[in-house]
Amino acid sequence: MSYEDGKKLKIFTGNANPELAREIADYLGLELGKAFVGKFNNGEIQVMIDESVRGKDVFVIQPTCQPANDTLMELLIMADALKRASAKHITAVVPYYGYARQDRKTRGREPITSKLVADLMTTSGITRVVTMDLHAGQIQGFFDIPVDHLGSASIIAKYINQKKEETDMGDIVVVSPDLGGVTRARDLADRVNAPIAIIEKRRPRPGVAEVMNIIGDIKGKTCILVDDIVDTAGSLCGGAKALKEMGASRVFAACAHAVLTDPAVERIQKSVISELIITNTIPLPPEKQIDKIKVLSVAPLLGEAIMRIFHDVSVSRLFDK
Repeated sequence: MSYEDGKKLKIFTGNANPELAREIADYLGLELGKAFVGKFNNGEIQVMIDESVRGKDVFVIQPTCQPANDTLMELLIMADALKRASAKHITAVVPYYGYARQDRKTRGREPITSKLVADLMTTSGITRVVTMDLHAGQIQGFFDIPVDHLGSASIIAKYINQKKEETDMGDIVVVSPDLGGVTRARDLADRVNAPIAIIEKRRPRPGVAEVMNIIGDIKGKTCILVDDIVDTAGSLCGGAKALKEMGASRVFAACAHAVLTDPAVERIQKSVISELIITNTIPLPPEKQIDKIKVLSVAPLLGEAIMRIFHDVSVSRLFDK
């Protein structure tokens, strides 16, 4: 990036994932913007922008991951501070969009919190959102501002294709954990030149899923179970176990967002999953770093998206297979 461009573009971060923000800044050849994001004595969020942003294109790197309420409020208050400091454009780079699973009403008197979050972001002064692997693609429609929805499939596929060259993975099948994830599985399957299979489930009661059938040929093959989020890992490990029992030789798993609430890591360690491939949209604390978990960086993808947005170049080229 040229010196003149660097003067017009600023990268800021909250406390959600500063390591990712630093990686993105390094990719762009920039320094992180000077800002303090902390708390007052009473627990309220305190933000101070310590340099001029007047007339600048500002990008705030802040996944709204755990603790979701704190990281979300940091983003909103930073956006308000930048708006009042006369930033030209404020783009929220939200690799993991919290509250995405509350995207519709499933019973009476329930909120649609992901729509509320979209409204809050817009009201705070954010003029564009960049996010990755939304739980439901239609969440883009909750915004009245431009949304660039990136996918991690290209990053995961590059790692798998490299692994295929270095080791004998045998015949690969990409597996969707349910009927709703078929599009995601097909995208990855096309990139690794593999067929897909689908786990057919039934839900006898809320929060309980039983594997009924596997649609597709998995016997003697290496299965890659792909999903957008791994939270408690119950469904993921259950699906992997079912694939093994029905004849899969090995089972890998690939998820964009590693929420990993307890007892997820323990379950993964004890499961039949050979390797769980995740990205760093959410930071992985040291106590959750185990040999079975491989972390891939999304910094180059997000850095390239930021560069394209800044220069008014098509972002959709990043989706090309």
